[in-house]
Amino acid sequence: MAIASSSLTLRRLSAPSKLTSLHPITPIPHKPHLKFPSIPNIPRPLFISNPQYSKPQKPRWKNPDIRSLFTGIVEEMGQVTHLGYAQDGGFEMKIRARTVIEDVKLGDSISVNGTCLTVAEFDKETSEFRVGLAPETLRKTSLVELEKGSYVNLERAVLASTRMGGHFVQGHVDGTGEIVSLDPEGDSLWVKVKTTPQLLKYIVPKGFIAVDGTSLTVVDVLDNEESFNFMLVAYTQQNVVIPLKKIGQKVNLEVDILGKYVERILGSGFLSSIKSS
Repeated sequence: MAIASSSLTLRRLSAPSKLTSLHPITPIPHKPHLKFPSIPNIPRPLFISNPQYSKPQKPRWKNPDIRSLFTGIVEEMGQVTHLGYAQDGGFEMKIRARTVIEDVKLGDSISVNGTCLTVAEFDKETSEFRVGLAPETLRKTSLVELEKGSYVNLERAVLASTRMGGHFVQGHVDGTGEIVSLDPEGDSLWVKVKTTPQLLKYIVPKGFIAVDGTSLTVVDVLDNEESFNFMLVAYTQQNVVIPLKKIGQKVNLEVDILGKYVERILGSGFLSSIKSS
């Protein structure tokens, strides 16, 4: 796999409605919209047990065959149209899109910046869909930095007939990283991301990683800087949200699941039991 392509032969991309000019797009100013739990004037219904909502609820999804598996091949960039508290005391986000809403159903899984979220409502006339956000999701992902007008990467869950153009992405964000540099080289862009040692141990040169839900090929792992880098070609820069972010902003990271399986097997003593048998 060529490094310059960064495993990003993106397909099925189409410009969202009212977003006909995706390049260049003026970056949204870095002004986190949500802060949990430090904003004193925000009510705390998300963190307080409420008997009204303590009763187990019947799952909303209609299609039990949907699985939360993605490829990291971004289908389109959507735009956040609403972000705030819902009437039932939860937190919700509405996103305007075009491609992912074509065949959407209630309960479908959509990757939003690499985070698997469930469609709770949609309106094809306005080309919008709504997802709920748990407090833990906001604490563990970069979605906390979104605000009205922000752009997000979108991808529907794969079907049995879907071509696997990227790699297996679950939509379960392992943690976040911080963009520490954005350096152009020709028409490509070098991006360096700093993360924790706990995540960095699963990242290897020429290996896969999902950054804001985008399947990418790692170029270098810089252990002494607790960071790694990758390169975005010109086409990719116009169709994913990473180049719109500024240094210091967060990105969602999901490492390759195979590395975690190998670690689990080795740590379980499974191989030792085979050798001794």
